[in-house]
This record gives sequence, structure tokens and C-alpha cells, in this order.
Amino acid sequence: MNIKAGIIGGAGYTGGELLRILLQHPAVEITFVHSRSKAGEPIVSVHSDLLGDTELRFTDIPGEDINVLFLCVGHGEARRFLADNPISADVRVIDLSQDFRLAGKAAIGDRAFVYGLPEWQRDAIRQARNIANPGCFATAIQLGLLPLAKAGLLGAVHTTGITGSTGAGQGLSATSHFSWRANNIQAYKTLHHQHGAEIAQSVGHLQAEGFALHFVPWRGDFARGIFTSSTLDFKGTLAEAYQLYEAFYQDHPFTVVSREPIHLKQAVNTNKCLLQLEAGGGRLVVHSAIDNLLKGASGQAVQNMNLLFGLEETMGLRLKSIAF
Repeated sequence: MNIKAGIIGGAGYTGGELLRILLQHPAVEITFVHSRSKAGEPIVSVHSDLLGDTELRFTDIPGEDINVLFLCVGHGEARRFLADNPISADVRVIDLSQDFRLAGKAAIGDRAFVYGLPEWQRDAIRQARNIANPGCFATAIQLGLLPLAKAGLLGAVHTTGITGSTGAGQGLSATSHFSWRANNIQAYKTLHHQHGAEIAQSVGHLQAEGFALHFVPWRGDFARGIFTSSTLDFKGTLAEAYQLYEAFYQDHPFTVVSREPIHLKQAVNTNKCLLQLEAGGGRLVVHSAIDNLLKGASGQAVQNMNLLFGLEETMGLRLKSIAF
């Protein structure tokens, strides 16, 4: 199969990661890479690590000869782009923004979106036409909670999570400068992070009552990756919890349940979500580690593309982690 792909917003972090994956994907041909700010410039003028891998240039005119369109634009811009640029109904759209993730907003005209968390909605994704790719923190936290939600075991969940500077996007801000980030951490959007709504939506489909998330995110002094820890009451044993998680994820190649302590470098530069459990005093702690730009964004988008087109779910995504 030769899937022709277009990318809108190819100059940013998620667009760059998508390029790195798709240029090596055996079933994909990149037809165009759109960027208003970099139109006419070589891809490698922005993504210099791709020198020797591509001679493509950015364009400000979206192409039409495509099978799938990836929207790697800011929140609010995806909906505006689709409103302003008629896209054939035959073209499948994968949106990496938050514009179509919530049920009440998951459509524009006749184009309806399915929430694209494969470990929860794999069968629905295979039958879909358009995908709303999950948020990065939402992916890490949900994958840590879904087995408990399916078993109806969630109550109040207290989650802390730390993310790298790439989670804030490529635009400069006071908290993205090296001099601020280095040797520094900060809590932000305490208890009202935007990903809370999509987490509640997914969990609510599996467990209708009793769940409440109390989430404190942190800015970390590293470039990429997310590590979260969720604490909740749990009456079972650690062995029972592991049995629950291992059974839930046994057929999902990118979510790996570890009985040894996990760390962030195991997940960075991969499409994996690593999970580890700890228990004591009637409490369970679920640790989760992902790469925010891969499993939390572009890698998961390609995973969804593979499912949409009937390909092997792991195609093009067997990526190497950073050991040291």
C-alpha cells in the first residue's frame, strides 16, 4: 500500500517528529509539508537533523492528491483550517490539536472525529474516517487508569506529572528559555489542566460514577518526556493489580507493564507507554512514562494512521529509546 500523506504545520515540534517517522515508513509517501512561515524553504532549514533524508520544501498551498492529512497546528487552528480549506471527504484527517477531542465538539460539518487512544478505541479507530489524537498528559494518565476504570475500581485519584519543555511547543515564552528552565521546576495549571476533560470523558465510558481526578502538572528542566504518578485507594494486593494491568494490555504492543522501576529515558524517543505499580497501606500508585512528542503526539498519530488503513499497528514505529 502507498499512502499519500500531507502535513499542515510541518515546521513545529510535532510536525518535525511526524516527518521523521513518515520519511522512514514503508507504506507512506509524503506529498506536501505545509507551513505559512517557512513556505519555499527546504525542510532541512528547520529540521536540520533530516539533512540527507529529504529534499522536500515547505509550501503554503495544501496539496490535493493525498489519502491522509495530519493537522499539526495550534489549538483552535485545526477547526479554522478545515472551515477555510475544503478537504475531500475521501481524505482521512488526523488532528493533533485539542479541537475535536471532546464529544460535544468532535465534528465540523459532516466530518466527525473519533477519539484516537488505541488502547481504548482500537476497533472504533479502524472503522473511523477522522481521528482526534489525544493530548500528551491525557495519554500518559489514561493509560495508567484504564484497567482500573474497566474494573470499576476508581475513586479519587491524585496525580502529579512532569513534562519537558517541548510540551509547550516551539514558540518562545518566559518559561521556555534555557535560562529559566535549567535547574528549575514549576507547578502550573494546578487542578485545571485542559487534558482533564478528555481523561474524564474516556474514564466515564468505562466507569460511570465515582471517579475524580486531582491533577498537578509540573514543568521540568529537560527537553522531552512525561512521567506521571497517580495515587488512589485500592483494597487488593499488588499482585492482583499487576494481573489486572497485564491482562488489559496483553494485546497492545506499545503499552508495557513493568514489574521493575521505570524511568523516563526508557520511553523517550519511542512510541511506548511504560507502566509500573506500587502498593502499600491500602493505596496503589501507578507510574507512567511516555515521550510527549511520540506516544503523546506524532507517534500515536502514525499508530492511528496504521489502524485507519488496515496496516500492522506497529509499522514504522519500532523506535529506539535513549539508554544513556
